[in-house]
Amino acid sequence: MNDGTTQGRCALPPLLRYPTVDELSARAATLVARHPHRARLRRVGTSRAGTPMWLLSVGHGSRHALIVSGPHANEPVGGATVLRLAERALADPRLSDGADTTWNLLLCLDPDGSRRNEGWLSGPYTLPRYFRNFFRPGFLEQPEWLPDGAAGAVLPETRALLDLQDELRPFFQCSLHGVDVGGGFVELTRDLPGLAQRLADTAARLGIPRELSPYDALYWPRLGPAVYRIPPPRRAGLAAAITEAAVDSTWYHPHRHGTVTAVVEAPMWGVAAVEDASPAPDVDAVLRTVSRTLRRETRLLAGILARIRPSASTGPDAARLLAPIDDYLMVGPGLADSWDPDVHDSAARPLPPFDTARLTALGVSSRRVTLRAAGLLHQLVTRAGRDPAGALPELNRLMGEWCAEYRDGYGARWIPVARQAEYQARVVLTALELASARHTREQDSHSGEPEWSSEPAVPMHRE
Repeated sequence: MNDGTTQGRCALPPLLRYPTVDELSARAATLVARHPHRARLRRVGTSRAGTPMWLLSVGHGSRHALIVSGPHANEPVGGATVLRLAERALADPRLSDGADTTWNLLLCLDPDGSRRNEGWLSGPYTLPRYFRNFFRPGFLEQPEWLPDGAAGAVLPETRALLDLQDELRPFFQCSLHGVDVGGGFVELTRDLPGLAQRLADTAARLGIPRELSPYDALYWPRLGPAVYRIPPPRRAGLAAAITEAAVDSTWYHPHRHGTVTAVVEAPMWGVAAVEDASPAPDVDAVLRTVSRTLRRETRLLAGILARIRPSASTGPDAARLLAPIDDYLMVGPGLADSWDPDVHDSAARPLPPFDTARLTALGVSSRRVTLRAAGLLHQLVTRAGRDPAGALPELNRLMGEWCAEYRDGYGARWIPVARQAEYQARVVLTALELASARHTREQDSHSGEPEWSSEPAVPMHRE
């Protein structure tokens, strides 16, 4: 019986860094060339800039699993993960044909945005380098969201994913996301009992902190430690959509087919305190400080934008950069108000109890808003090729101070790429196993699929 390793002809040279969009498709094509009878690569769409969108399929089972990589341009771990999952499914047929499952791996949902984020992928992996090269489109250009519903989706990337969901009707869908600073967690459209404990075991083995109270899930039902239930879609303003992700999305689109969707978040820089459930002292004082800091820094960045907009708005990519900048500067004050005990309407929506983990996650999220906006402002100036307002020295100073706060104040520590991808791959395998069992029960049939071990199926590569 195959031991589940990727030794031999299944394995590609190990990835010690994040793959680029072109490297992803090239490595997938190599796997198909080596396994023409079990793996297939087909074009399922074309991005706005004309980049092919590739689907790598492994196995010939009647049930389909859909794994979506690259939904957010600044979260490249999914690319390394889908390659690892493909190798694993090819190395062990029990995971595909033996389980009557076809693995469908969408290599990158947002290839155009991902290309714009490639400036830091080869390393060195430092927080200043990451944020100076950070790119993520404005909310309305992110292909997973459906602000006007599925019928109103206009982005070709979104339409490609919707068509794929309706074609495959997957019993399991997984969206691969990355947390820049914080910990790992999972969001589900349907409960998968047993996932929380298996997630805890995997995180402990690999030294990945679990984010017990992420801001995304601040008001969502908790299914277990670091596992949350995504609420059904609802109409909401742009600020709520950006911060709570509770609007209509491609996560829920295949729900009518009985699909279980899992959003698997893997951290790049881990923060140990996001899994510290101990009581937090002086909660109101900390909330006031975080809120006032966010308001002040948002105003500061808005002032810098007002100075540089006249000269930078005609530069290359200016419109693509200004959209997310405006989004972040728009939501900042609203976020601050939603946390500030002196402003927040606790009668309308009481804040949840704050332990150390939740307070840490809130502070990390607040800092993320201003660092991302500052990084995009930095690119807006540098790509314009001139800085008549003298903004670059100020932006460099601010970003240096804020990155140091992550490093020294929150203890953010880099997690090697191979370990990020191994963690995410194991969580996907666990969630798929549980979703498969759920699907079998619902179909009132007996699949006879084998038990999948939570032990590592692919040896860890050294960074």
